[in-house]
Amino acid sequence: MPAITPTQLSALQKNVKNIRNICILAHVDHGKTTLSDSLLATNGIISSKMAGKVRYLDSREDEQERGITMESSAISLYFKLVRAVQQPDGSDKAIASEYLINLIDSPGHVDFSSEVSTASRLCDGGLVLVDVVEGVCTQTISVLRQAWIDKVRPILVFNKMDRLIMELKLTPLEAYNHLNRILEQVNAIMATFYTGDVMEDEARKLEAQNDQEQDGIDWERDDSDIYFDPTRGNVIFASAVDGWAFRIQQFASIYFKKLGFKESVLQKCLWGDYYFDPKAKRVIQHKHLKGRSLKPMFVQFVLDNIWAVYDSVTTQNRERTEKIVSSLNIKVLPRDLRSRDTQTLLSAIFSQWLPLSTCVLLAIIGQLPPPMDAQRVRIPKMLYPDIQFNDNDPPKPNDSVEEALYSCDTSDDAPAVAYVSKMFAVPSELLPENRRKQLTAEEMRERGRRQRELRAQLEEKNLDAGVPLDKAAIEASVAEMMGEADDSLDTATSDDDDTKSEHIIGFARLYSGKIRVGQKLYVLGPKYDPRFPDKHCSEITVQNLYLIMGRELEALPEVAAGNVFGIGGLEGHILKNGTLASTKENVVNMVGVGKEASPIVRVALEPVDARDMDKLVEGLQLLNQADPCVEVLLQETGEHVILTAGELHLERCLRDLKERFAKIDIHVSPPIVPFRESIVNSELPANRDTDNGSVPRGQFEIESSSKNITLNVRAVPLPPSVTEYLVQHTSTIKSIVDQKAKKKSKHTEESDEGLGQIPSGMEAGDKIISAEEFQSTLREKFAEAQKQGGPLASLWDGIVDQIWSFGPKRIGPNILVNRIPGYVRKPFFQVEESTAQQGVTEDHKDEVLEVAAEQQNDSTSLGILDVDFPIHTGFQLSTLTGPLCAEPVQGVCYIVQGVDFHREETEGADVRSRLALIQGKVISAMKEACRQGFLDWSPRLFLAMYECDIQASAEVLGRVYGVISKRKGKIISEDLKDGTPFWQIKALMPVIESFGFSDEIRKRTSGAASPQLVFSGFEMLDEDPFWVPTTEEELEDLGEKADKENLAKKYMDTVRKRKGMFVEKKLVEHAEKQRTLKK
Repeated sequence: MPAITPTQLSALQKNVKNIRNICILAHVDHGKTTLSDSLLATNGIISSKMAGKVRYLDSREDEQERGITMESSAISLYFKLVRAVQQPDGSDKAIASEYLINLIDSPGHVDFSSEVSTASRLCDGGLVLVDVVEGVCTQTISVLRQAWIDKVRPILVFNKMDRLIMELKLTPLEAYNHLNRILEQVNAIMATFYTGDVMEDEARKLEAQNDQEQDGIDWERDDSDIYFDPTRGNVIFASAVDGWAFRIQQFASIYFKKLGFKESVLQKCLWGDYYFDPKAKRVIQHKHLKGRSLKPMFVQFVLDNIWAVYDSVTTQNRERTEKIVSSLNIKVLPRDLRSRDTQTLLSAIFSQWLPLSTCVLLAIIGQLPPPMDAQRVRIPKMLYPDIQFNDNDPPKPNDSVEEALYSCDTSDDAPAVAYVSKMFAVPSELLPENRRKQLTAEEMRERGRRQRELRAQLEEKNLDAGVPLDKAAIEASVAEMMGEADDSLDTATSDDDDTKSEHIIGFARLYSGKIRVGQKLYVLGPKYDPRFPDKHCSEITVQNLYLIMGRELEALPEVAAGNVFGIGGLEGHILKNGTLASTKENVVNMVGVGKEASPIVRVALEPVDARDMDKLVEGLQLLNQADPCVEVLLQETGEHVILTAGELHLERCLRDLKERFAKIDIHVSPPIVPFRESIVNSELPANRDTDNGSVPRGQFEIESSSKNITLNVRAVPLPPSVTEYLVQHTSTIKSIVDQKAKKKSKHTEESDEGLGQIPSGMEAGDKIISAEEFQSTLREKFAEAQKQGGPLASLWDGIVDQIWSFGPKRIGPNILVNRIPGYVRKPFFQVEESTAQQGVTEDHKDEVLEVAAEQQNDSTSLGILDVDFPIHTGFQLSTLTGPLCAEPVQGVCYIVQGVDFHREETEGADVRSRLALIQGKVISAMKEACRQGFLDWSPRLFLAMYECDIQASAEVLGRVYGVISKRKGKIISEDLKDGTPFWQIKALMPVIESFGFSDEIRKRTSGAASPQLVFSGFEMLDEDPFWVPTTEEELEDLGEKADKENLAKKYMDTVRKRKGMFVEKKLVEHAEKQRTLKK
């Protein structure tokens, strides 16, 4: 097929009905890029013989080296479909339709799952690939969930069917049963998504007290269209490496005349519990078999034929192969038939009999919706993510902008609204405006004619002058006269200061209107709020529009709605994603895409040459824009830190920094992994017994350094169920504090900036619940803990109404409780009148219900109100940096039981002038009280954990277990996958032990096993970091030096050493004085 020019593709962008925006989604190494190569071959972009080998959309060097996709990349494809339409006179007329398919290939590795989010947000449909041998894997579930959330209509592709024949050696019947099991698994996953949505919808209705309108579950809601069924055409069976694919319809169209059935009836019977009775010439079900050994129709009419081709080719039965070729009426070259390369012959047969590209493209056009149909379903979900809509009955638009978005309006007067899902970097030499213009054939002929004339003139001139002919000099003169020398010189000596080596381009989808080069647009940031139209909003002029063709870009004068495109001129306006709009009236913020993989691995960077610091800072800014998942931080110590999703993601970011963005040598610190600190209610070791007498454990009275205020604070461990609940609902706590901040009229949305963001690696609940629901569930958790009894049970009575704050950063899983006699604050959950704690002491006065009158009115003495904020600040600081290794604390309740003022020190006319100094000392005293209360219990470290997913054969199972055990991991489950020789292993492993794990396990298993590591949260390491042998038994078993390694102490000391804190370490002072003992 001839190559399609960009001009042809840009012309197709205006016909919205014939546009399809699709993405390819799958687990890593399930064949996404090989499938996309086959589709590219139809447009002449690559050779069909090189499909699967070129990996055209993997444009990065490290993608080609590793053989996996790391960045989502797009390309536009042309497809011409000829349909026979019956005319009124009964004759058939061929009508051709031209389609534009915008294809986005996405990564499958878990480290790059944020790239999947950016791809699916721009698409209306998707191809979900499943390796039929490996089956449903972790990322398969993740991409199905992402498609469900973004309302992307999926087509299921069973890929690598050849492995069932060549590797597993399954019979057609065994293969059918195996495929059926995988299909059931995928449909079960879709059912869980549907059930979850229904339950959330019903809970929302109950909360809104709409029971009288509709009682119980909505039984009219239909779920039949969410499942995959081969008879409906949304399942493709394929082998991308051999270049073939089919749907049930293709075989139904072949057999319906031979069998005497209607095509539609046969199509429904070619999958499922249906058998063909050759005697009666009818279709029967299993219950009517009566002991006969008939095959299911899918096996008999479909799989048997495919197995026969593979059998004849692999056994090199030439006679049988020629017979198959002639019966299929296809042409295979004699040299291919004689070839001993079975792969070539299989591709030659299947590419003509069941061409993959034709099957997939027909499925895309027939099953996936055009933009105007898709946007009616998808746009309401994007604009109102918290509301459930019925796909079959979409809501009515509220204004003209929504109406244009719902209908994908392409008219000139329609408002232009686009969503930029990510920014990506492109080398400046690859931009169309910087590329040398390609000459047409006529221009090249004219250029050649002109060169020949000039050459002849110079030769004649030299002969007349008697100068000997110097061909090199003549060619140089011709080149100079043609202007080539100047052009090449300009290109070679371009000034680096004037031209950037990398340009940032926006990867966008236009939902309504048109965008033209030179047009003015408004850029809305993720925090844009229509109530404050001038905040987080800027104006730009569109500099360039691009048609994205994989690794190349083609310039466009304009883009119409419904298309995916690249846009230049957004540098400095959009960091990672944003919304573009041509008007501010009724404009909507479409940013809402989240990261699947939370960045958990961080490293500190510094240039090898200190003079290159500016280049490093600039390179980090480019990296931050070009990668949707990476986070770049500047620490208080001045260190530049990047946070990445995993080890592979970190490698890619460092390579980009060194080779593309900063172009300098960089020193990289060892990976910095987060920990959490906590306490448990267990006996202290003998070496740490405290003599507090009758004082409860964890309670301390601390006097401020100015000796004028004494704080009585008690630290106690929270019940594990409460801690877990707080960790899961961090986002809910943040929303409650946000609401409290917004209720104060003098605070605008800037109030949020005082809030801490949800920390990296801290699990934020997927669902934000109401304050009332959160409060009531929290009461239940404390009530359950109180019923279970124990020495701390009495403390939980009425504690929810006494909550002062959460921490750290006011959203963490620790609680500050007010039990100061005579000092009653408004409940934390009373959003209507309560205030946000903003860091100004005066704000806290509103939260007091009753305090002694003399403390409020007497301006010459200090009262409880004056230390309200310092106590709260001390709590926040102490929970942010724990006493073990300055990591965040979780699962601790700090109860303020009293504040005593030494009147002679806190009275007098000058006490107000010293208020700031006194408050600072109260903060220090509160931090010290929290620290001592914490250490009075048995401390524990919480380790960041990866959930490790590995598929391995029985031969390498022992080696896999050995590597996991060496890395301090533990096996959660091991299951033999049905119908395969592979074991599915799930394990938990500390993130700090995971570096180099993937390489080691591939090395030990010779590449037979490859792990997927997904962050799963924090888990307690049940070891006291201060434990040493003390009892006689421990001393006898372990000795005074404790031969058993204390992992908790090892991790604690590692972190303390990195942070420059004190570490107990034994040093040999005078090594030269040590004598060697005689034998």
